[in-house]
Amino acid sequence: MTKIHFLLDKEKQVQARRYEKEKQILGLAGTLVSLIVLLAFYYSGASGRLADLFTGRPVILGFLVYITVVLSVFTLLTLPLTFYSGYIHEHKWKFSNQTVKSWLGEKAKSLAVSLVILSILLGLLLWIMACFGQTWWLMAGLGMALVSVILATLLPIVILPIFNKYTPIQDKELTAALDKILSQGGLRSSGFFKEDMSRQTKKENAFLAGLGKTRRVVLGDNLMKNMTVPEIESVIAHEVGHFRHRHIWKNIMIGTLEQLAVFFVINTVMKSLFPQFLSSTRLNLSLLPMFVIFTGAISSVLFEPFSHALSRHFEKQADQYALENIKDKNAFMTALAGLADRNLSNAYPEWWVKLLYYSHPPIGERLEMADSFNEGRLMK
Repeated sequence: MTKIHFLLDKEKQVQARRYEKEKQILGLAGTLVSLIVLLAFYYSGASGRLADLFTGRPVILGFLVYITVVLSVFTLLTLPLTFYSGYIHEHKWKFSNQTVKSWLGEKAKSLAVSLVILSILLGLLLWIMACFGQTWWLMAGLGMALVSVILATLLPIVILPIFNKYTPIQDKELTAALDKILSQGGLRSSGFFKEDMSRQTKKENAFLAGLGKTRRVVLGDNLMKNMTVPEIESVIAHEVGHFRHRHIWKNIMIGTLEQLAVFFVINTVMKSLFPQFLSSTRLNLSLLPMFVIFTGAISSVLFEPFSHALSRHFEKQADQYALENIKDKNAFMTALAGLADRNLSNAYPEWWVKLLYYSHPPIGERLEMADSFNEGRLMK
């Protein structure tokens, strides 16, 4: 292995590389299984028959039945691999705290939430196709920007509480320190909340969720248990850095442009391969499996490497902001190293793995940047 930073545990990094490789293989297997299921559903004629099942009835009825049946069947057919990846494999690496019952319960919740969100999103998409015809891709791309803002606003108060419990943090020293970090960045929060992540996993996380009045600071209980107050400060200072650099709004704008491009290419591809595309809502519904496949493929090939590279740039800016605005620079480094070791994050991935999979700079790079920052301060 490449020479690693002195704060990292070498044996943990060996394990992290194995864990990452296994997760990548499982991810590719999941993609392949999903592709097979969608292709089989379309080319068997099942999609067309299901879309036409309620001919003569209101289209909305047929749409809701179609989405419910497809999502439920898809979930069942992919469940064995999902169970292995999310339950057996996570237990193998001693991350999961779930029982089979609790894991299945969470999957049932995910299915219900996905059904509601997909019904709204796909219903909106089909409505736009019916109303705007050949220019649907333009209106749909703009519409998805609005949906992104709405979902980001509702996430911490509507969606996240379905899966976890969020309780106000009672530690006055910690909340005072975090409030100072937020105020320093010109940011206000509706509160500081602890998430009971330990019900599901031993992994750690912290984040800012929501927009405007719904914005809140969320700390996983595992993270609160394993980090010192200065280390948690450094983590939240990084999140404030995203706010200061307006990364959320930049991501929404860039995401909108990407979505417009994807929809434009999809429109061209679908009309070329399926001349009947856009001729009716029921026919568009029957083509949905192919629409999903092409959307995923085009997004991955055309934009995913670019999106990851841009995200890594934004994360580097947030790291720099954190280092410039916290007193204890070493806490930033020990927080990163601790997360890498406890979450088994590969600090030194191969260049192509970083290109294809990493939305954050590898922790090895982030530690080296922090070293350079500290050395630069000492030289001044």
